[in-house]
Amino acid sequence: MTYENNQEIVKYFLKQGYLISPDFFEKKHPDLNKEQLIGLIPKKIKSTEKPTVLNNDLISVLKEDSVIIDINWGEFEKSRVLFEKDKNQILYKTFLDILKLNTEKNKKEIVKLLLKDIGKPTTEADTIGIEEEKTADESNVIIIKSYNNPSKKRDPQDFVSYYNNRYESIKKILLNRIELQNTVSINRLFNKNNREEVSIIGIVSDKMVSKNDNILLVVEDLTGYISVLVNKNKKDIYDKATNITLDEVIGITGLINNRMIFANNLFFPDVIFGSKQKKYDKEVYIAFISDIHVGSKLFLKEQFLRFINWLNGEYGSIQQRRISKIVKYLFIVGDLVDGVGIYPGQENELEITDVIEQYKECTKLLNMIRKDIKIIACGGQHDALRLSEPQPPFDKIYAKDLYNLPNLIAVSNPALINVNSTKDFEGFNILMYHGASFHYYIANIDSLRFSDSYNNPHYVVHYLIQKRHLAPTHSSTVYVPDINEDPLVIDKVPDIMVCGDMHRSDISQYNNIITINCSCWQAKTDFQEKIGNNPDPAKVLLFNLKTREIKILNFND
Repeated sequence: MTYENNQEIVKYFLKQGYLISPDFFEKKHPDLNKEQLIGLIPKKIKSTEKPTVLNNDLISVLKEDSVIIDINWGEFEKSRVLFEKDKNQILYKTFLDILKLNTEKNKKEIVKLLLKDIGKPTTEADTIGIEEEKTADESNVIIIKSYNNPSKKRDPQDFVSYYNNRYESIKKILLNRIELQNTVSINRLFNKNNREEVSIIGIVSDKMVSKNDNILLVVEDLTGYISVLVNKNKKDIYDKATNITLDEVIGITGLINNRMIFANNLFFPDVIFGSKQKKYDKEVYIAFISDIHVGSKLFLKEQFLRFINWLNGEYGSIQQRRISKIVKYLFIVGDLVDGVGIYPGQENELEITDVIEQYKECTKLLNMIRKDIKIIACGGQHDALRLSEPQPPFDKIYAKDLYNLPNLIAVSNPALINVNSTKDFEGFNILMYHGASFHYYIANIDSLRFSDSYNNPHYVVHYLIQKRHLAPTHSSTVYVPDINEDPLVIDKVPDIMVCGDMHRSDISQYNNIITINCSCWQAKTDFQEKIGNNPDPAKVLLFNLKTREIKILNFND
């Protein structure tokens, strides 16, 4: 292809609503003439949403005959910006790689690329746990987000950068609301006339109830802070305000008067529509469990062995065994072992008092599972990891035996995983989070406490999706103040959000997001008795990728 008429091509695409990246003309495509190039875009991009910028990477993907383009172009372009700023190398490459999943060779390269980008070596020994797909129908796992940055000393400025990054990330989400299109920075409010309508986006730094029972917020952005009054007589927004937690990012519209905003409406960075209702064209199941607690005297080993036997087709009815054969993925959402020294007096409740031996026993059990099932596992508070979130993948010093399992993929807590993508199907995005912050919100948010969220964990999961953050309040969990991003922001809307920690099975749906809280494999502890938590043990939740139906299997008897 010759590029003698570059200006003509640029003008044509401008009329179609596309900008041309400078690198668009850098690489020659001798297999495409001008007419083929112009016809390629509408042929491949058929959705109403489309990318703004056409670059060489995209053209290289689009010209693959077997590729059908259907992704979230807004997220794709955000990932490109982060890539160019050298803030996130993996996400943009992952988008391109998902689109190119059409040959065995490509899949092998993707595995190497992803391992490299998350900071792991790409030697044969270190690629244990990820297998490339051999056919379009075999299970496929892609790590979209898994935090594994090295630990280092933190200083106060790191916390400032962390909250600034959170503010900017969630502000972008809120700016998609029509009501917030005319948002101004707080320092410009003081030049406004009294009774003038204004809109702002800020972090809630304080919240109190006045003597007249109105709610008074202090909201700040990068330029300053201002008080916001929510009148008790405006019931709709007052009810919203009661659910506000400190340090979350919200949008506000109202009237400014005497250097205070009188709120007319409040906006959360909520998921309004969620993802589309994806369905795979074949029956495939994902199994979800958490909180195994190997090493505890209360570990329900007999029930867990029943579950393993079922996975291997050796237990259950004919129908249940038929389902077990098409389980391709097993997600384990934290607390694989009971740990050591997690709480005072724990040594009296341990069957295995060495954490390395606990992981050895856990590995023996998981090794009994048939090897064509991909196991994706993250840590929790009881695992031999730092408590601060995001927790990195399991420590190879303590849990080295886990890494010998050929079908296990260790990821951080939280992590975002794509499963079952093929050349014709974009796969399901699953957000894993163990749930350390849940206890704080159940104790401090009245609507969650009165909803009996310990026994109905989906209420707190929905609450955090609404905030687009897994632990917005400073004291709700121990965290690492990353200077480049806030890894606990829910910036990409998942198809499924799966959690643990509460030891109860619970299924719900929130704006097209399926929310799952997993059961446990430990009997009721003294601590759970004290706080009123009622475990619902030895249950497995199964998701059917074809029908979207969720089943619960009970292995208690």
